[in-house]
Amino acid sequence: MRAIDLLNGRLKLRHLVLVVAIADQGSVLRAAEHLHLAQPAVTRSLREVEGILGVDLFTRGPRGVTPTLFGEAFIEHARAVLAELRRAGDRITGLADGEVGTVTIGTLLAGSNVLLPRAIAALKKDRPGITVIVQEATFDAQVPRLLDGEIDLILGRLNPIDDLRGLRQLTLYGEPVLLVARQDHPARAVPDLTLADLLAYPWVLPLEQTALRTELEQVFRASGLTLPGNLVECTSVLTVRTLVRDTDMIAALPELVARTDVDIAPLPVPLETVRRQVGVTLPAGRTPTPSARLMLDHLEREAAALTA
Repeated sequence: MRAIDLLNGRLKLRHLVLVVAIADQGSVLRAAEHLHLAQPAVTRSLREVEGILGVDLFTRGPRGVTPTLFGEAFIEHARAVLAELRRAGDRITGLADGEVGTVTIGTLLAGSNVLLPRAIAALKKDRPGITVIVQEATFDAQVPRLLDGEIDLILGRLNPIDDLRGLRQLTLYGEPVLLVARQDHPARAVPDLTLADLLAYPWVLPLEQTALRTELEQVFRASGLTLPGNLVECTSVLTVRTLVRDTDMIAALPELVARTDVDIAPLPVPLETVRRQVGVTLPAGRTPTPSARLMLDHLEREAAALTA
């Protein structure tokens, strides 16, 4: 296949916007409505892009369009280009007055309950014009969006750096993970309570793809035990705390989370090998926007205050 030169002036920014819109909307008609354009104009522009690339980007069906292999590759790069341009606009605005901007934070279980609210409150007090967007998901789901520029940083438990290509990490603090239950949980009456004793009760555990879940599984294996048969898988702090508070469920929570709810308390069964490092994951080759830099500054200050 011939080499494709996308810098010769034929490919326009509107082509990128249009292809991403078609992919997001699932049809040319809906993309036209979304972009407030006539359908023939959108169809014509799509043909222009496909002509420049020499490949079909979508297959047409009765219910809309589906990206081809070439389309998926081109859409991925188009999203990254558009995200970088949005970031450029944010950065210029932030540099101009330092008072407005947007920072988007991807959160995990760790850090979202205590550290993040404090840091956001401090940032908003300092710069009320900055908009903060918080989105919760697993680490694996957040990383592609971080690399594409859709989010500025990921806050939570740090993964081993060997697994993070194109990323860098900033450690904020470390803390143990504790097994917790409600204050009047029946297990508290068991003398010399052990991990094996706790298998008699329901559990709420992190999702399988999380680092904490992996470490907990190792704790069970080291004790010659299997995972609880009666369990719920969840990473939402609010849901975990409510389940633990209102039922006989047992959970493993970071110390800062476990000790900020008067209705739940640690159990006397230590998890000596499970200790989390909480921090921020950032793209290795991209400078944070001014708004993201301010958010990082407040996260570092609040983390220092929490661990003082």
